[in-house]
Amino acid sequence: MKRTLTVLLLVTVILPILACSNPAQEFIDQGNAYFFQQKWNEAISEYTKAIDANPELAVAYSQRGQAYAAKEDLDSALNDFNKAIELDPKLIEAYSHRAALYHAQGKWDLAIGDLNKVLELNPNLAAAYSNRGWTYASKGELDLAISDLDKAIQLDPNLAEAYYNRGLVYNNKGNWDKGIADLTRAIELDPTNYTAYNDRGSAYTYAGKFDLAIIDLNKAIELRPDYTLAYLNRGTVYKEQGQSEKAMADFSKALEIEPDFIPARQALAELYASRGYGYRVSGQNDLAEADLKKAVELDPNLAVAYFQLGSLYNFNGQWDLAIVNLNKAMELDPGIASYYVNRAYTYLGTGEIEKAIADYSKAIELDDTYALAYYNRGLAYYNVGATDKAVADLDKAVQLSNDPDLKAAAQDRLTEIQGNE
Repeated sequence: MKRTLTVLLLVTVILPILACSNPAQEFIDQGNAYFFQQKWNEAISEYTKAIDANPELAVAYSQRGQAYAAKEDLDSALNDFNKAIELDPKLIEAYSHRAALYHAQGKWDLAIGDLNKVLELNPNLAAAYSNRGWTYASKGELDLAISDLDKAIQLDPNLAEAYYNRGLVYNNKGNWDKGIADLTRAIELDPTNYTAYNDRGSAYTYAGKFDLAIIDLNKAIELRPDYTLAYLNRGTVYKEQGQSEKAMADFSKALEIEPDFIPARQALAELYASRGYGYRVSGQNDLAEADLKKAVELDPNLAVAYFQLGSLYNFNGQWDLAIVNLNKAMELDPGIASYYVNRAYTYLGTGEIEKAIADYSKAIELDDTYALAYYNRGLAYYNVGATDKAVADLDKAVQLSNDPDLKAAAQDRLTEIQGNE
């Protein structure tokens, strides 16, 4: 598995205005103070006062734009960054902030264009190489990303962000050792970076080092107790280790924190479906039904859960419920031969043998090596008097089956049919 690259907002530092005689300075300073307290509206108000005091002050527009971006008013942010660049075409921070906005919108080429301008103005700015590298990575151009991140680290060997970004790129390329090494360096430089622990934990997972993964994911959760992705990833490790109850607890915790966290809902649904299947084969049908219903409640698109429910209802002779659930399974995933075989069984239960034959035929169309489908269709053909077709199907089942019991049953039916002719 490869980890999907996620959008990471580029972080740039608010630059102080050095000209203390500027009448807007007091407003800028107060705006900066509010910004670092994450009081976006108050910061915007102060930056606006600075602009009113000096409408030509480019940095005030740039910093107000950053505050707008922080509160996700991206249109206003873009307008301010554009104005800052219009007033001062050499204002590096405005290009950097606008690149961050474009990155957040997935406008990779525009972001790269702004970062190119930053590097034209300052060819030795390590953070700009790191940010452009991450943008290349997000665009899927991983070799260009590595090149830029190498340059960032060459310029600033202590730039934690560059190691972190390069580690994610290596992970995305499946180079777990290099990814782990870079994420380890990022953690050394910034031990509070909970995302680095999470991502190193993921790399350890993909490398099969589950115990190390658990240690890192525990640390990520310790640093950020509401970090849903770490719960998801730790639950995934527990699932790989066969510790289903711990996995369910972690997926449930992620949903407690973020009820609409789709990956956690899907992962938890799969575990309920798996446990429901286990209950079904062990004859605990009430528990099976409860778990399978929970699975489809969590993930209404989980075809296998509907299939298992349909199979359970078939076993109980609840034909109508079986049809409903098997139809849903096939609607969601129409290419699974076993779904049609199970619905054919339902049709046999309701006496609709022609529909059963049609479903067996569809199963064989999807998988022409499906011995059980040939066997069952052969019996159905025999029951409607199509003896030649029955013999052909049963003979095919004997040829294809690797199951000694099925092969013997098909041979017995052939012998019986031929004895009755």
